[in-house]
Formats: sequence, structure tokens, C-alpha cells
Amino acid sequence: MMGVMASEESRTIASEQIRTPRARTSTGPATRAWATRLLMVGIVLTALNLRPAITSLGALLEEVRDGLGMSGSVAGVLTSVPPLCFAVFGVTAPRLARRFGPAAVICVGMVAIAAGLLVRPYTHSTAGFLAASALTLMGIAVSNVLMPVIVKRWFPDRVGPMTGLYSMALALGTAAAAAVTVPMTEALGGGWQSGLAIWSVLAAMAVLPWIPFVRQRGADLTEEAAAPREPARREPARGDAPAVRIARSRTAWALAVYFGLQATGAYITMGWMAQIFRDAGVHAGTAGLLLAVTMVMGVPLAFVIPRLATRLPHQGPIVLALGACGLVGYGGLYLAPAAGSWAWAVLLGVSNCSFPLALTMVGMRARTSAGVAQLSGFAQSTGYLISIPGPLLVGVLYQHSGGWSLPIALMTALLVPQMVVGVLAGRDRTVEDEAAG
Repeated sequence: MMGVMASEESRTIASEQIRTPRARTSTGPATRAWATRLLMVGIVLTALNLRPAITSLGALLEEVRDGLGMSGSVAGVLTSVPPLCFAVFGVTAPRLARRFGPAAVICVGMVAIAAGLLVRPYTHSTAGFLAASALTLMGIAVSNVLMPVIVKRWFPDRVGPMTGLYSMALALGTAAAAAVTVPMTEALGGGWQSGLAIWSVLAAMAVLPWIPFVRQRGADLTEEAAAPREPARREPARGDAPAVRIARSRTAWALAVYFGLQATGAYITMGWMAQIFRDAGVHAGTAGLLLAVTMVMGVPLAFVIPRLATRLPHQGPIVLALGACGLVGYGGLYLAPAAGSWAWAVLLGVSNCSFPLALTMVGMRARTSAGVAQLSGFAQSTGYLISIPGPLLVGVLYQHSGGWSLPIALMTALLVPQMVVGVLAGRDRTVEDEAAG
């Protein structure tokens, strides 16, 4: 239901921006180049901040549990909060972007991330920690939904490279938080509070590049900087392009389920993988590095996979290759978690690159930025709803079984339907054609 709501709210984002008359200013090549570079910096800094709130917590989950008196089940709830917030708050992104402009929404989102990260370690209660986490995740949620819209609208001829750029930055931020949170916490005196709060500085930096674009409300300067220059290449206004009934598209549903299942695996990995290694006898710092290795695999692959995907008529082979790596990685984690830890971390890192692939397919399965806005809102909000039970169920299974055999079996089993729907989502078709048919 939330996915349908998101699609209905998002269908006029791009068309509203297109119908906004451009200001007749003297924006020359130098101004356009400056604006383009600044917009790219904003995209990269935003992407860097979309996961440290989650992976930094994963690296210190045991300390946070002890400090706040959490049980395994409550910790499972904590690891389920990100997809829940992404589903709930992501629905609001299209409406907010239509009213205030995507740049303004992302700017405020970065402010929310910085404030939440700064406050949550010092709330001294589980409820306060969850509330501050929700504030942070609200900022992440709206940015998650709007990033594909921004790329499609302002870089329409560079969807693959730009998706790869921010996916690579997202993976880098994810890996950095996993790798350095534990040693940085020790350097700051050993308190987990300071180790989590320090990431608010990076979020505050991400606010700055968006400020010049806030008052443009997605038009004027940014359009001049990055959109196609010739009027003939602009997309038709809403009156010429009927709204897409996104829920009638089988590809949209396949992409939503694929997004949800890959998100399930990703948040289980980010929330629990370090703990799996620690329970297998791996030192806390090494476990954080292993999680970082898993995340850092997305840095080069997140740039390569979108470019490769845009050159293929069918993205199914990439889906199957990534899924196979996940099956082998989970099998190794089940049989020999400590002995082959580095190999399993690498393989699961490759498997987690389903995320940039899903984002790339969002940009490829619709012809217009309005269609991408609808598809992005639908696929992400529906997908995150699907992913909510996964991390919670892992926490419950872990606490009641006393080990990781059942949770790992669950993670492995979920990869099979993920591969099936990924192949369906990778077919060469658009949601506009399917909905019209």
C-alpha cells in the first residue's frame, strides 16, 4: 500500500519541474560548469552519509546492547528500524520534493542525519536511542528515494556513470564506518557514545553543497547545469504524458521484490555480520574490518556494475552471478566462519552489490524522469516494507537457538527468490509500456 501511495505522489515530480519556467538569467558555460561540479559533490557527500549510521552501530552493537541493557530480540528490533523508517518516511519524499524541490529535501535530510547521529548516543535509554535513530533514518530515507530522480532528471544521458558514482560513494561510506568505528572509538577514549557521534561531522559537511540549490527548487541553475540544453530534448509536460499506473506493471513488482530481498540481506549483514564473527572467536577490531571488507567490495563494483548493466539488454546474468557469490559466502559462513572469514567477507560483499544493480534498473525500466520517480518511490517503499521482518527474525532466531545456524540458513534461503525476481526485473521493457498494456 505504501508503495502505491509513493507512486501516486511521485508521478508529477519531474513534470512539475519541467513545467516550471526557467529564469532568463545569464548563466553561461562557467556558471553551468560550476553548478554541475557542485551538484556532483553534493551527490557524493550525500551518498557517503547514507549508511554510516547503520554500519557504525553494527560494529559496536555488543557495546550498545550492554550499555542500554538490550536483549537479542530488542537488538533485532533495532536492526529492523532502518528498513521500517525507509518504508515509512520514503513515502513522503515525492510529495516533499514536489513542494520544496529535491535539493531542499535532501539538504534538510542531511541536517536530520547530523542531528540524529549527534544526539542518539547520549539519550541514555533504548527508547531515546530508537527515536534519535529514527530521525537520522528519516533523512536517509528521503535521500534514498530522491537520488535516482536527481540522476535521471539532471544527468539523463549519464544514468549509468552517475549511478555508479554515488553507489561507489555509498559503498565507501558504508565500509569506512565499519572499518574505523572501533579503532576511532578506542582513540577517543573507549566510549561507544563518542564512536557513534563522530559520524555527525561527515553529515554536517554534506549539508553545504546543497544550500546554493535550495532556492532553485530543482529548476533554473541545476537544469542549466546538467539537463539537456536543447528544448527539443526536454521531456513532455504532464499534460502530454499520462500518469503511469505503476502497480499494473509486472516489472515494477519484480523490481520491488528484488529490492526488498536484497535490502533484507544487506541490513542483516550490516547489523549482524560483525557479531557472527565475534561469536566465532574473531577479535572485535578484526570483525569490524571483515564487515568493512564486505562493504568496501561495493566501491569498485558499484561503479563497474551500473556501467555494465546499461550496456546489456538483459541484466539477469548479473543478478545470477551476484546471487551465486552470496550462496557460496553464506555456505562458508555456516561451515567455517572463522577459518575462511576473509573469503566469506569478500563473497558476501560482491553479493551485496545487488543494491547498485537495483538502482540502475530503476533508471532503466522507465523512459522518463517522471516514470523513474514513480518507480523509485514504488520499488523502494515496497521493497523496504518487505525487508522489515528479516533482521528482526534473525535476532529472534539467534536468541532462541543460541547460535547462528538457523539465521544463516534463513539468509541463504532468501537468496533463491531474490535471484528469480531479479531475472524478471532485468528484462528489457519499461513500466510505461506494461502499465499501458
